[in-house]
Amino acid sequence: MRYSELFGKTLREAPRDEESKNAQLLARGGYVNKLMSGVYTFLPLGTRVLTKIENIVREEMAAIGGQEILMPTMQPKENWVATGRWDDFDVLYKVKSPDGREVALGPTHEEVVAPLAKQYVQSYKDLPLYLYQIQTKFRDELRAKNGLLRGREFRMKDLYSFHSSVEDLEAYYEKAKQAYAKIFDRVGLKALLTEASGGTFSKYSHEFQVQVESGEDVLYHCSKCSFCQNKEIVSADLDKLKVGEAGVCPKCGENLEVVSATEVGNIFQLKNKYSDPFKLTFLDSDGQTQTVMMGCYGIGTSRLMGTIAEVLSDEKGLRWPEEVAPYKVHLVSLGKSMPFANEVYHKLVSAGVEVLYDERDCSAGVKLGDADLVGLPLRVVVSDKTAAENKVELKARNSEEVRVISIDETLEILVK
Repeated sequence: MRYSELFGKTLREAPRDEESKNAQLLARGGYVNKLMSGVYTFLPLGTRVLTKIENIVREEMAAIGGQEILMPTMQPKENWVATGRWDDFDVLYKVKSPDGREVALGPTHEEVVAPLAKQYVQSYKDLPLYLYQIQTKFRDELRAKNGLLRGREFRMKDLYSFHSSVEDLEAYYEKAKQAYAKIFDRVGLKALLTEASGGTFSKYSHEFQVQVESGEDVLYHCSKCSFCQNKEIVSADLDKLKVGEAGVCPKCGENLEVVSATEVGNIFQLKNKYSDPFKLTFLDSDGQTQTVMMGCYGIGTSRLMGTIAEVLSDEKGLRWPEEVAPYKVHLVSLGKSMPFANEVYHKLVSAGVEVLYDERDCSAGVKLGDADLVGLPLRVVVSDKTAAENKVELKARNSEEVRVISIDETLEILVK
C-alpha cells in the first residue's frame, strides 16, 4: 500500500474529546475515527489489525472444536422476557418498531443460541457441541469514555458450549482457559486469570485481565502462586487495600499486589441457567430426558485491539506485535531516492511481504515521526546515501539499532 493512497492519515494532535491513551493513539495513527461517544469507524489500518486479531481468535477456537456461525443482532423481546433479562440487563438497547413490536439489539447471544441449539440437539449423540461467532454487539454503557476499552458498539467473539454433564462442561472449561491464554500470548499481552463474580450470567466466573494504569478494575494478585481476584468478590480484609499497597496472599502467604487492570475476556459455567427457560434438553443413553449444560466464553476483539494500543506503546506512538500489525514493514523514501525505493517496494511485495510505502513529498521528520506513530514492527529507510550503495536502513520499532544492509539481506530477514 502506498501511503499517498491510504484512506485515513495521521494527525499531529489527538482529538480534544479523547482522554484515553488508546483512543488518542489510534485516532492519531489513522486507525479509527470517532463517530460519537463509544462508537468508532475502523479505518483501513484499523480494519487490518482487527481482522488479524479475529483470525487468531478463529484459529484458537477451531483448535478446541469451535464451529463458526453468525447470529442476528436483532433479538425478539420474548426471548429476553423468558430469561428475565428484559428488565434486569441494565445496558440493553431496546428498539420499538412503528407497529409497536419491541426487539433487543444484542449485547450477548444466550437468548438466541439456546433456542437455536434446541432445534438441533435431541440426543446425547448430538453432544458436546461448540458454537461461536464474531459479531457486532451493542451495550448502552453510561460511561463510554475509554476509547475501545468500553464502547457502546463493539466487536466480540462469543463461544457457547453444550454438554451432557457438568463434568464434561468443567473439562471443556479448562480447555477454553488454555485457548484464551494462547490467544493473549499471540497478540503480545500478559493476561491474568482472575476469579470474578458472574453478573447476570452466573454466580462466579473467570476474567482475563491485563494490567493497565487507566484500567477500571482493581485486582488482588500474587506473582508467586498466580492467585488473582477481582475487587468485587474479595474478602473484607483484602477489600481494605488500595492500589499499590501490599497484602498477604490467602493461598500462599506471600506478598499480594493491588493493580489496576482492564478485562479482555471472560468465561462462565452457565450450567442450566439458559437451558431451563428454553427447555433445552436431550435424551440420554437410557432414553431419559436430561437438561443440557452450557458454558459461554467471550473476548472483546475490538477491546483487545484497544488494550494492545494502551499497553504496547511508548511516547512516540504505537508498537504493534507482528501477528496483528496491519503491515509488517514501513518503507520510507527520503530525499531523491524514490527510484531505488520503488525497486525495493516491488521486491518486498513480490516476496510476499506486507508493506506500507511512504513515498509522499514531505520532510524526513514528518515521515519518520509518522512511522513511529503508526508503529509497524519494522522500518526500512531508503535515503540518497543508501540508494547510492544499493542498500537500506533496517530498524525494528522496539529497538534503537539501525542496520545498513542490502535488499537481498533484507529479504532474507523478512521472508521466513
